[in-house]
Amino acid sequence: MSKKNILTISSVLLIILGIVMIYIGGFYALKVMLPPIITGIGFFIVAWSLNALKK
Repeated sequence: MSKKNILTISSVLLIILGIVMIYIGGFYALKVMLPPIITGIGFFIVAWSLNALKK
């Protein structure tokens, strides 16, 4: 995959994860402890895109 594709995919996934975090935080904050998991996945995506930029 090229750098442009990786950055495009990671930015779309970060936007989707941000929307999911807002939705879960707004409606299920006291019932479900998923925001830390979703945030962790977001950090992996950011790390993947930054690693692609370095090479």
